[in-house]
Amino acid sequence: MPLLLVHGFPCTSRIWSHVIGPLAEAGFDVVAPDLRGYGDSDFAPDDFYDFNAFNGDLADVMDAFGWDRAVVAGHDLGAMITIDMANRRPDRVDRVVILDDSMPDLDEAFTAAGIPSAVPKPAVYEYQRRQGRETEALLAELATPEQRRRYVGEFYGHRMWCPPDAFDEEDLAFLTEPYADEARLRAAFADYQVVMGTRVLSAPEMIDRPVRHRALVLVGEDQVTVGDHIEERCAIAFPEAVGPFWVKGAGHFMPWERPELVARSIRAFCGDLLKP
Repeated sequence: MPLLLVHGFPCTSRIWSHVIGPLAEAGFDVVAPDLRGYGDSDFAPDDFYDFNAFNGDLADVMDAFGWDRAVVAGHDLGAMITIDMANRRPDRVDRVVILDDSMPDLDEAFTAAGIPSAVPKPAVYEYQRRQGRETEALLAELATPEQRRRYVGEFYGHRMWCPPDAFDEEDLAFLTEPYADEARLRAAFADYQVVMGTRVLSAPEMIDRPVRHRALVLVGEDQVTVGDHIEERCAIAFPEAVGPFWVKGAGHFMPWERPELVARSIRAFCGDLLKP
């Protein structure tokens, strides 16, 4: 069964390192590509870094492997790309796996259901404003490879997106290495320019409707970015969902923090799709 793993920021495909082997052993054909501009991938030839552009690339990856459909698992930005892909190219997606509290933008539906609006946490999300609206000034402050890697490493550390000591120095060296390159960090900031409305889209986003595919949703309990009323929102955003399940001992980086659980969960959720 084809399985596409889609990373987010501050990650690259390296965040999936500990789950690829177990999932392949379970019988999946696993691919974990770097998004355009990230890790080892080429930069965007058209300068677009948005959901439509990312999903065009992912469809090309599937075509290259001869895949008509795949289970698509996404984390962070990758989860939103997965949501967009399920709505934009529903025939290419078999099932979805969401590894945080990412959801379609359904504020009107949530309000109609009596679910209070989500309240942003300024101390947590200030980085979005700087990366999206003060991109050049921030990059100027991060003038050396060491400064860039330290900045990215902070998302795994004192920003408290995960339990203390979830990542040691060797982990951080491995995960932040691609971001030593200023051009890579600039490409990663492009998504935040999209979020802040300072970058043109190649096509409208398709995250304004529920995902009708069967879905598995896992959320780390120690993720400070998690919103309120997740269960109620999930029931509307993913009407065919299993979950959300709360994972203890995990924050925002579940594929690295709890890889065995992630692999087992995907295997159980998709067991009927696997060849005997």
